[in-house]
Amino acid sequence: MATAAEEAHYPERDLAIGIVGSMLVCVAIYLAVALAALGALNYARFAASPEPLALVLRELGQPLAAQFLGLSAVVALPTVILAFFYGQSRIFYALARDGLLPAALAKISRRGTPAGATAFTALLVGAIAGTFPLAEIAALANAGTLLAFSAVAASMLIARRQGPPPPGRFRAPLPWLTGPVAILGCGYLFVSLPWQTQAYFLIWNASGGVVYWIAAKRHRS
Repeated sequence: MATAAEEAHYPERDLAIGIVGSMLVCVAIYLAVALAALGALNYARFAASPEPLALVLRELGQPLAAQFLGLSAVVALPTVILAFFYGQSRIFYALARDGLLPAALAKISRRGTPAGATAFTALLVGAIAGTFPLAEIAALANAGTLLAFSAVAASMLIARRQGPPPPGRFRAPLPWLTGPVAILGCGYLFVSLPWQTQAYFLIWNASGGVVYWIAAKRHRS
């Protein structure tokens, strides 16, 4: 949602409502579903299942409900992927606009959307999805998310040291507590990932750094 800040009419209000509101709703739904599943069946019987909720429903004698739940998951997954496409395309657009990627990705279509960055995102994601196993892609995505969260927390602390925060409604409470805790927590989760994932992640980021360096050099020249 944060990547949509430039396209929001009132980002100070809309982003706060969207981010905090969605987190509260998701936490409430997750807790309700977890409590219902644990109350219906012993966790050891569905913890290792790739479809735990459907398994719980089948164990309760509700096969039709389990099939409906599976169908709902199939329908919901593309919406999640589209949401990630949206965010990633805006990140590529911002990088291209700052000279870290080719300038063609920073062009805006007649409808005011980064069509080039969106098409590039679709091609890149399609190539990766068709080449690597899903489990490795998910692990790399988790590693990238942990690095992004750590970078945001570190940037917040650096910005606080550089001077007073600019005027606005975005505030981070207790920055010298939440920042280090976020960095340490993400670091712990990253270390917990398989070593293959960590190695692929370092190679991927090193390759991206080379691409950004070449693009930035051309942009300066």
